[in-house]
Amino acid sequence: MKDEYKACPERSRFFYFNNMLRIAIQSKGRLNEDSLSMLQSIGIEIDDPKRKFLSKARGFELETLFLRDDDIPGVVEAGTASLGIVGLNEVVERGANVEIVTRLGFGKCRISLAVPKNSGYDGLFWLEGKRIATSYPAILGRFLEEKGIHATTEIITGSVEIAPAAGIADCIFDIVSSGSTLISNGLIEVERVFESEAVLIADKNMPEEYVPALDELLFRIESHKTSRGMKYMMMNIPLASLDEATKILPAMRSPSVLPLASEGWCSLHSVVEASTMWEKIRQLKAIGAEGILVTDLDKIIL
Repeated sequence: MKDEYKACPERSRFFYFNNMLRIAIQSKGRLNEDSLSMLQSIGIEIDDPKRKFLSKARGFELETLFLRDDDIPGVVEAGTASLGIVGLNEVVERGANVEIVTRLGFGKCRISLAVPKNSGYDGLFWLEGKRIATSYPAILGRFLEEKGIHATTEIITGSVEIAPAAGIADCIFDIVSSGSTLISNGLIEVERVFESEAVLIADKNMPEEYVPALDELLFRIESHKTSRGMKYMMMNIPLASLDEATKILPAMRSPSVLPLASEGWCSLHSVVEASTMWEKIRQLKAIGAEGILVTDLDKIIL
């Protein structure tokens, strides 16, 4: 056994001796990029992640373990890593006994049934007796059982979308993001079955000494999540329109109002959702707002 590990006597697991959290992250792909981007945004830098299997972070007592996505739930369940960032679909498919700490808001996708566009699909009963290719047999099996459908599952670990054209299956059950891969393979999505996104998972038997570090990590993550999709808006507005403007911009508690040198005017500052920003700008201009400035937000600490 290497010196940097010690046995946890009440169970056959090993933990880093200096109370450093270990987090398992997908080794490549979009979820890898999004996970590292999120960590960087909360002040955690990973050394040379593309060349290392195990890497120590800067800015936080944390080390990262880079793995295949389907290995992460099991590694966290076993306690080899205390935490993991992985798609919810992988957690459910593997049946891992882990705690889902929080949804992270990125890596959103769905697992759907897709059939050849000229298949004559006319509802779920079409699946009766069919062969369905998938990398998610557990999720598919539960869905078919729930719907009372009898079909054959063909397990394929990659390039599921080519199965109908290759004669391997009649249709597929696979991850869908934009749907472009389905279209390019002559398939159409007919049933959304499972909605997924990246989640932070934790070992249910995590030692107590890791809890303070986990709490700090969660605090940073929640601040990052809160700031996503929000904009900071500043403008000059006539004092006579201030009450109406504050109704348009209620902010998290109330807008900030600052006096201006010009008599009868003030500066109004607020945080707004990006999705409603243009409508609010239109309303504010209609009541006399000028010099409207909109900027991105880095963090919101509630």
